[in-house]
Amino acid sequence: MPDILAFDTSNYTTSTALFRDRKIYQQKHLLPVKKGELGLRQSDAVFHHVQQLPDLLEELLRQTPLQDLKAVGCSTRPRTQPGSYMPCFTVGHGAARQTAACFGVPLHTFSHQQGHIAAALWSAGRLDLFERPFLAFHVSGGTTEAVLTQPGTEEPFTVTLLAQSLDLKGGQAVDRVGRMLGLPFPAGPELEKLAAQSQVQFRIHPSMKGADCSLSGIENKCLKMQSDGRPAADTAKYCLCSLLAALDAMAAALLKEHPSLPLVFAGGVMANQFIRKALTEKYGACFAEPAFSADNAAGVAVLTARREGLL
Repeated sequence: MPDILAFDTSNYTTSTALFRDRKIYQQKHLLPVKKGELGLRQSDAVFHHVQQLPDLLEELLRQTPLQDLKAVGCSTRPRTQPGSYMPCFTVGHGAARQTAACFGVPLHTFSHQQGHIAAALWSAGRLDLFERPFLAFHVSGGTTEAVLTQPGTEEPFTVTLLAQSLDLKGGQAVDRVGRMLGLPFPAGPELEKLAAQSQVQFRIHPSMKGADCSLSGIENKCLKMQSDGRPAADTAKYCLCSLLAALDAMAAALLKEHPSLPLVFAGGVMANQFIRKALTEKYGACFAEPAFSADNAAGVAVLTARREGLL
């Protein structure tokens, strides 16, 4: 069967994936972040991608050797909007170009956001949504956006920004509260475990401006809870409840303008099972499994396979 090889070098994770016979095999590794810090400078991210990508590719191909490479795909920019750029993506793009040139196969490029959305559709078993409009939420350390996604011609789908966070992004709020509570970066998994220990019920009134949200108040409130001596589990749960309330309000506002459209949630923050359960029960929303929520090259592999007529 034909193989598709894909690369994604985001500001958080080095990742590569292989698509074969409607299955995805992947290798990925978080970029190393020093204790107490909330991310990397782009120059450091580029350096670590250069160091990590060969090891990951060797391990991927050791476990699943190439048989018949048909095409290579990669993410080259954060979003599809003009001017969207981040140096870390040049590492994956360069590796993809070299591989495509060596094998004499086509190279397909996409945005990191398109990859996230495609990974969510793949993981949720909803590839049918490629053929119709839907609302996609991309919630991560660098992005909290809701977009209208429609079938494209030159692109696999077009993306129109409808709503966003006006200040902190979802992942930033989670990681800042996590650092406050002494949790490792990225803080999402440990914050979720900590929040599960709280029995407190919160009534949250999210800060909204139309369908846009403001998340900076989450950090401020959690700082006060900590200074007041509230249990760490309660602070963690308040953070997640507040993020859920904001996403819920965004979804409700957008569905008034675009009734009946399916909802898809992608991005690393959406690996949270507490948020997933609530929004799935209320809206029947689609979520990626955790392995396909965090940054990954799987979505790029899916998009490349579609371009090549394999999906």
